[in-house]
Amino acid sequence: QVEVVESGGGLVQAGGSLRLSCAASGGTGSRYVMGWFRQAPGNEREFVAAIDKDGGGTHYADSMKGRFSISSDNAKSTVFLQMNSLKPEDTAVYYCAASSKISSRIWAWGIGGYYDYWGQGTQVTVSS
Repeated sequence: QVEVVESGGGLVQAGGSLRLSCAASGGTGSRYVMGWFRQAPGNEREFVAAIDKDGGGTHYADSMKGRFSISSDNAKSTVFLQMNSLKPEDTAVYYCAASSKISSRIWAWGIGGYYDYWGQGTQVTVSS
């Protein structure tokens, strides 16, 4: 069983930045695709970004390109989501997910069903 744990959420003013962290541990494999999703109250879950933690490939939702950046620290088995120029509409619970499937069809990384393991989420609140 793989455990996924997010951290780094909080309250920030509009225009500010936050960096979320996600660590995956356990399981028998070491290579994962890690994805970030978010869900605001009353909204459906939305894909943000994903990364092949060891291969380095990345995939972003079009609306997230430019302000959000995903990266990984393989020594710590951790991925990061750097969020800049935050807006009140970025307010949501941000979830990290892991998949042991490494598909070359990067578009699939944006689908929630691609992932096997999910964290509990971390709240990000952007005040205006």
